[in-house]
Amino acid sequence: MKLYNIKCPEQQVSFAEAVQIGLGKNQGLFFPSELTKLANIDELLNQDYVTRSSAILHHLIGDELSLAEVTEMVRNAFSFAAPITNVSDNVAALELFHGPTLAFKDFGARFMAQCLKRFSAGQAVTILTATSGDTGAAVAHAFYGIENIKVVVLYPEGKISELQEKLFCTLGKNITTVAVKSDFDACQALVKQAFDDEALREQVGLNSANSINISRLLAQVCYYFEAVAQLAQEKRQNVVFSVPSGNFGDLTAGLIAQSLGLPVKRFIAATNINDTVPRYLADGQWLPHPTVATLSNAMDVSQPSNWPRIEELFKVQNRSLSELGFGALTDEQTQEAMLALYQQGYVSEPHGAIAWQQLVSQLREAEQGIFLCTAHPAKFKSVVDGILPKPVELPDALAQRIDLPLLSKYFPAEFAPLKELLMAVSG
Repeated sequence: MKLYNIKCPEQQVSFAEAVQIGLGKNQGLFFPSELTKLANIDELLNQDYVTRSSAILHHLIGDELSLAEVTEMVRNAFSFAAPITNVSDNVAALELFHGPTLAFKDFGARFMAQCLKRFSAGQAVTILTATSGDTGAAVAHAFYGIENIKVVVLYPEGKISELQEKLFCTLGKNITTVAVKSDFDACQALVKQAFDDEALREQVGLNSANSINISRLLAQVCYYFEAVAQLAQEKRQNVVFSVPSGNFGDLTAGLIAQSLGLPVKRFIAATNINDTVPRYLADGQWLPHPTVATLSNAMDVSQPSNWPRIEELFKVQNRSLSELGFGALTDEQTQEAMLALYQQGYVSEPHGAIAWQQLVSQLREAEQGIFLCTAHPAKFKSVVDGILPKPVELPDALAQRIDLPLLSKYFPAEFAPLKELLMAVSG
């Protein structure tokens, strides 16, 4: 698989190099040189999840890994289901929270861990990533205990849920967590600053497990195929996906799935009031506002890192961004959506509810809608319990960690203490 740096197209790398580098020159994202369609989509959709996902990823990665190697990696990474649940006649939820950290990030993080174990060949690696909630837990658990790999996770202090924090800030061992006294965008900026320090990158073997890493992004392509595969044959030609969007990696993965031939009629980008992209799609002006804290905190992102990949995909395929549906909800509207879903018999946390509301408001006759549920409602228990009539029960993954002490360090949004930490951790 050949990939190029969107900002510096002369930088071209293999899949293994892209996974290990993470971010390209000038903070550029890597993008596939070509996205060729898969053959026999109907036959592919009739296969089981692991077989189908292995075929998709081997098609994307190419000759760098054998099909047998990819299959082993997929089997180890995707050890849990991604079921769809019907909410109404033409609307279904794609539940991506059945993995070990109860969020969609498990798919990408666990596949990336498989890739790095294979590609690093025992050399020391330091993973540096920023999280607005779910990425940190997924990455920490995916790499927990892996020899020669250290993980440092930055998150905005006081701006993720208590249960999200407990899930990954209580591990220890090769996992270091840092609460930054700012917002997610500041955490993300610190990660990029670290990658700009070439000497530091070399010294600590720096890599990123954010959705900027191509291995995570490609893993997410697979569950779009899994969703369509679970539909009746007659419903597969008019599918509309509504995607709760913060850093926009999930939507990017869906668009790649569509490029490979998955029959998707259109996508809807659903955000909260951190609505840089919906406003851009409406008026063509890229004007990020200061990030605002909301009930849907994993989407509290004003400058989404993956958006350049979406623009690149549309550019190279001569498509128009006007194809994308979009919309944003306030916290009050999010609460109303959660209650409306509950009355239909489905319990959702804020992110999924936003995607559902945008889907039902834009779905047309004869279309089949699927909205992505990216986290288990219990990960946002304090929010969900304050809105819905019945408390959410804690699944075992959370119940086992609720009373453990936090092991986080607390830093200002400054690069110097982060650099010092990275050198100490890697040493």
